Amino acid sequence: MKDEFILVQRVPSVEEFQRLHEAVGWSNVDLASTELGLRNALFSVCLVHEDRVVGCGRVVGDGGIYFYIQDVIVLPEYQGRGLGRRIMDAIMGYLTTHARPKAFVGLMAAVDVSGFYERYGFTERPADRPGMYRVWGG
Repeated sequence: MKDEFILVQRVPSVEEFQRLHEAVGWSNVDLASTELGLRNALFSVCLVHEDRVVGCGRVVGDGGIYFYIQDVIVLPEYQGRGLGRRIMDAIMGYLTTHARPKAFVGLMAAVDVSGFYERYGFTERPADRPGMYRVWGG
């Protein structure tokens, strides 16, 4: 079926992952770091259409106290079809099975998509508890 999208629990290849990142305007990290990071994810799914990865999502963290949802991506030409929801449903299924009560589950949302994650129970950090980040080196 031409419009069939298959969700597969697997790690995207480095090439697939970087292609998705570039398509949505996110920067890529070097190949060795990307390969290591993908391999060490706790959970990964790929959304496949006509033998091509058109979306993905991952969970990273320590598997006990902290879980972070990373890289929920759908190629721009496939957005607006509920595909991101399919990826998040799979991620939430993983968390339901693996995250123990009181575990911290975090994510960093792209601009203007907070509403998407609010449907899954996520809230923005309050102004008096701001998050911080640092990109290492260079």
